[in-house]
Amino acid sequence: MTGTWARAITVDALKRKRRAVVRLGGKQIALFNTADGVYACNNRCPHEGYPLREGALDGGCLLTCNWHNWKFDLKTGANLYGGDRLRVYPTETRDGEVWVDVADPPFEERRAAIMANLRDAFDDHAYGRIAREIARLRLAGGDPVEAVAEAILWSYDRLEFGWTHAYAGAAEWLALYDERDGDPETQLVCLIEIVGHIADNVLHADTYPYAAGSRRYDEDAFVEAVEREDEAAALAMVRGALGAGLGFAGLERGLARAALAHYNDFGHSLIYVVKAGRLIGRLGPRVEAPVLLALVRSIVFARREDRIPEFRGYAPALEAWGRASGKRKAPAAEAFRGLNAKQALALAARHGAAAPESLYRALLGANAANMLAYDLAYQEHTDRPIRDNVGWLSFTHGITFANAVRVACARFPELWPQGLLQLACFSGRNAPYTDPTLDGERWRVDDTGAFFAAAVEALFDHGRDEYIVSVHIVKTLLAAREEVRSGAAGEHAGVIAAALNRFLHSPLKRKHTLRTARQAMAFVKLDG
Repeated sequence: MTGTWARAITVDALKRKRRAVVRLGGKQIALFNTADGVYACNNRCPHEGYPLREGALDGGCLLTCNWHNWKFDLKTGANLYGGDRLRVYPTETRDGEVWVDVADPPFEERRAAIMANLRDAFDDHAYGRIAREIARLRLAGGDPVEAVAEAILWSYDRLEFGWTHAYAGAAEWLALYDERDGDPETQLVCLIEIVGHIADNVLHADTYPYAAGSRRYDEDAFVEAVEREDEAAALAMVRGALGAGLGFAGLERGLARAALAHYNDFGHSLIYVVKAGRLIGRLGPRVEAPVLLALVRSIVFARREDRIPEFRGYAPALEAWGRASGKRKAPAAEAFRGLNAKQALALAARHGAAAPESLYRALLGANAANMLAYDLAYQEHTDRPIRDNVGWLSFTHGITFANAVRVACARFPELWPQGLLQLACFSGRNAPYTDPTLDGERWRVDDTGAFFAAAVEALFDHGRDEYIVSVHIVKTLLAAREEVRSGAAGEHAGVIAAALNRFLHSPLKRKHTLRTARQAMAFVKLDG
């Protein structure tokens, strides 16, 4: 061996065999004698590892893997089907022997190639290839988390309505990634779930540019711009804030205020604000502008659900909050059982003088109890109105939103009334869809620490084919774990664990063919 060049085989032997496999520099390399010369490549197909020595070679330099019919140009390694490229190696003939240069390209060259290939895989939502390219980045000595930052940069302006569960889930999966330091396999699971979910969200999506321009950031004006659904004005102030060096920390209170100005999108807006802070904190300033622009767009477009009849009691309850009577002791969680949204809002408002943390625990407990008692009949119904299309994922939001309320309101205590009343909205909304006869004792968890550890471990092989399901599992599980570990759940830790236990071990119906057909026919009949 001379430098990075290694003697592989005699020219005569290769001519007799036409192809051969040799091990050089720790690599298994296939050699092919063609009309255009000698070519060398990795023997394993980059798709699923089939030995390319067994492949079919045309009269030129086109090598076909017979396992899945992938075709490679032996001169360049290009994949004619647009999938993984084949690693090829320079060859020379010296004194009747074939020599191969087994040197790896410089890191920056390898990194650039890997990121270009990852982008191709991302745009095709090729889950297996995404995994392989991130694994190659790690093997090359790069930081595999860089793939997440790139996925955000490739996607943020393709999100027509801003943030999705994919970005929120990214914050959670990254937290698990950091917990799994030293376990590259489960760390890879975290990253491919993030990048795959984002890729799925923007698959074949157009670009939706963000308005240009910048203006001085003013928190009240920003919140008002969001209220007016004036995306351009709100984004201009975000750009102004970033240009002035405020960053997420300087915008956080305004974002939280805007998110809680209404019962927005079933709690998504505030959840997204909290996750945005964590995502930026983990990935750094490179993603700050993309994350914030997409976040603001999502809050601007959010559904103001307190404007529908079911939650119209929110504004009066918020107004009454400041006139709370002497009820300084929070009600028990059981007091919210069976109350509709209007009743739950009124009960919470009457106890506005109580310590917010104690009222928070009661509402968290009420929402956990509702989740534990979810009536599975509602996910099986085929003959009820659309308003009763309530499933497991709807109940999980009571936990994830509660976690976001505690985190945001601990930083900005003036927002406790909005957060607590919106938790009451969750309780009242879900209460009608519970089964009061359900035996929750069946789902009791004796050791919450062991339960959460086992549930997290199961995430790394969750087996769910829909990202929307797996992301709700990871978000709810980590939010619940955080509330229990922090002590914020108090005496309701057991109920939260039991609710999660039932959720994780109960059927989850996701496609409702007959229900959809019946509801569609009923709707068009009435609508004409």
